[in-house]
Amino acid sequence: MSAAPSRLKQAHTPSGGSEGHAVPSVGAAVSLLDIRNLCAAYDGAEVLHGVNLQVDEGSFVAVIGANTAGKSTLLRSISGLLPRTKGQILFRGENLLELPAHQIPQRGIAHVPEGRHVFPAMTVEENLWLGGYHRRSQMSDLRHTMAQVLTQFPRLAERRRQLAGTLSGGEQQMVAIGRALMGKPGLLLLDEPSHGLAPKVVQELHDALVAIHRSGVTTLLVEQNTKLALSVASHAFVLQGGEVVLQGASSTLLGDSRIREAYLGI
Repeated sequence: MSAAPSRLKQAHTPSGGSEGHAVPSVGAAVSLLDIRNLCAAYDGAEVLHGVNLQVDEGSFVAVIGANTAGKSTLLRSISGLLPRTKGQILFRGENLLELPAHQIPQRGIAHVPEGRHVFPAMTVEENLWLGGYHRRSQMSDLRHTMAQVLTQFPRLAERRRQLAGTLSGGEQQMVAIGRALMGKPGLLLLDEPSHGLAPKVVQELHDALVAIHRSGVTTLLVEQNTKLALSVASHAFVLQGGEVVLQGASSTLLGDSRIREAYLGI
């Protein structure tokens, strides 16, 4: 694994770097999210170095890479949770870096953080309602969304009165994703949703993510499980050392010997 950075950097595409040139859009669709020359830091230590990345309307895009690649930092930057950022994060043409974090969900972005972070002392249903808090003035539409979420995750319908803290890890992940969907997002951000889940539950997650995307939700998935990520996304970016070093169609990357050796152990 330690030799992977040098192998992938040799395959570096003209998609990133410090010059601030945007990556060509995936396909011919309109970019919903356009990240340009993004730099992000924690306590003065820069983690992202001039990242350029696009997510087109209606697409399913994955970002893969090792634990220290900066994947979670990328999503936290989009959600406004990381104040030390520079560059541009354009969502429908508006620079999110100029907005306070609490206004970003109102723009149509929902973030499912790594580790699920459900409210354990609240019921499943109460957790879900919180995801639609910024839509509370549209109760009729919100109830319709609740019905859709419970249809998408029948197990949550069965456990809607149960405390979220008593659920299994897979069920809590369903709550976290359902809570995000309650916001009726134009862009769904998923951070390592398969982390800590049993293989059978990962397959259920795979099917759920495919169904959510097919329902019309544009999705940006950050995932260390490369096989899962490339099986659900149509396009992927490889993040390494805080830089985009490779991008392409998921099917192409899945067959790339460098990806297979570095991230799939093949």
